[in-house]
Parts: sequence; structure tokens; C-alpha cells
Amino acid sequence: MADVTLTPSGPPETVLDAEPDERLRALSDALALDEGDRRAAIAATVAQWPRFLDGWARLGDAGRDVIEAYSAYRVGYHRGLDRLRANGWRGSGYVRWEHESNRGFLRALAGLQRTAAEIGETDEAERCAHFLRQLDPTWPPAP
Repeated sequence: MADVTLTPSGPPETVLDAEPDERLRALSDALALDEGDRRAAIAATVAQWPRFLDGWARLGDAGRDVIEAYSAYRVGYHRGLDRLRANGWRGSGYVRWEHESNRGFLRALAGLQRTAAEIGETDEAERCAHFLRQLDPTWPPAP
């Protein structure tokens, strides 16, 4: 029987790599626009960099209806799982809000939870809520 080794610090923690400044600037500029132009500018940012997790989360925030928002959050969530795996995550361990580079994924997952609840997909909403607390036991973050 193999020994089980636990670290004194608890489960492993994954911190996603930071987005390049160019992407962060483009998203920041898009978010600063008035409501009429904001969604299109966020969508253009995501179209230019389709692996930009916070772009997808913010596109969900700007969704014109719950289904559009749900769709953007779901893409951000799945793209985020891919990025997590590429950064060493193996299906368990922390992905904490305190790390700025993790926030796009966590925003997408939280948005997916909210919109799933809105459309009556209760089991998905509950799964997302549970997953958020597993990833960061202090969830939800302070405003």
C-alpha cells in the first residue's frame, strides 16, 4: 500500500498565468465605455483573444439577455478549465480569488451559477456554487 502524503499547507493551489498588458488594457478600455458601446467593445476584445477568460466573464456581465450571458459564462468556464489544466491543475485544489489572474475564471463560474439558476437549471447552479467553494473556501469574495 502506498503512503499518502499531505502537505501541511493543504491541497495544492493553482494560479493562472497573467494576461498580457495589451489584453488587460483593451478590456479596461471596453469596460470604461458607456453602456451602448460597452458590449460590442468587449465582444471585439474576446474575438481578438478568444482565450481571455476575464473577457468572456465580462461579456457575460454585458449580455443582452440571460441566455447570451449564460453562453458567454459557459465559454469562459470551459476555456478556464483548459487553462487550469495547462497550469498544472489536476481536477482538485485551490484556485483562489486573491490572485488577480484567477478572477476571470472565477467570475465566469460565478456568472454561470447565477444564470443557470435564472433559467431553472438548479442542479447546474448548485454544482457551480459547490465548485466555487471547493476552489476557494472563502468564496464569495468581499466586495
